[in-house]
Amino acid sequence: MRRQLELDNAVATELAGSEDAVLRALEGHLKCDVYLRGNMLTLEGEAEDVDAAAAVVRELSELIAQGHEIAPGTIEAVTRALDAHESPAGILEDVVWRHRATKVAPKTVNQKRYVDSIRRTTITFGIGPAGTGKTFLAVALAAAALSRREVNRIILTRPAVEAGERLGFLPGDLMAKVDPYLRPLFDALHDMLEPDRVSQYLERGVIEVAPLAFMRGRSLNDSFIILDEAQNTSPEQMKMFLTRLGFNSKMVVTGDITQIDLPREQDSGLIVVSDILKDVEGIEFVRFGDEDVVRHKLVRRIVAAYNEHAQRLAPELRPRRRA
Repeated sequence: MRRQLELDNAVATELAGSEDAVLRALEGHLKCDVYLRGNMLTLEGEAEDVDAAAAVVRELSELIAQGHEIAPGTIEAVTRALDAHESPAGILEDVVWRHRATKVAPKTVNQKRYVDSIRRTTITFGIGPAGTGKTFLAVALAAAALSRREVNRIILTRPAVEAGERLGFLPGDLMAKVDPYLRPLFDALHDMLEPDRVSQYLERGVIEVAPLAFMRGRSLNDSFIILDEAQNTSPEQMKMFLTRLGFNSKMVVTGDITQIDLPREQDSGLIVVSDILKDVEGIEFVRFGDEDVVRHKLVRRIVAAYNEHAQRLAPELRPRRRA
């Protein structure tokens, strides 16, 4: 089957992209041949594949007409959304946070579900591989909540567990010693806010970045609280953290159960908690997969290869753990 679609000139220019990069990405995600000459797009292939391709092109044209910037990754987001019977515009136009030229929005169906869950529920667990935007989106939503004065402070925490290396006796004060553990959270903060603003918030206690041990004995009211790398908590630490929840607060817990740095005999609190709290109202679990990795495409391949290897060796690796 052969179908021709006449595009608006601006749409055709955007779809062509730099050196036809977007067009090549489009063809790579469709099961038919794609040709663009001027403002005329030609689709050739099986009738069903051409119909699906035409739907993708229509969605992209609408996004471009609404001012959405199209990149090769946008093509993938649109095709996946359509495969999941979701509206691509509903996902890509849900802007979580804007900072200068930076616009943070979901890029996959699961990211959209994650964002909606954080908005809707009190405690959200985001579980999945590296590069799926779990921490980045949570920090963006926290910055947005703070700017709207829905909360009075942001609290970011991680367990201080070494990822297979010994840092030894580091120089400096307490924060300098734990900085290597908390650096990813600082990086996400600086992507959302001006460095001067981050420094001011840290000095005034509006933003707190601290090891998980610092949460013990506290009640956290009017706060947006994010626990990162939760796969490295013990069940006792996880219970301690969750029971810090105060009034008018939200909690987001993120982690990847395939990257546990605890001793083999130690259970992960993130694995145990999913069995304990899966049916509790006000708590939601959002699980990401390899298809949600939005970093460099090679990262997705690396994650997939490691997951395949872990599945083959799972009985020998961590016999006491159950996903």
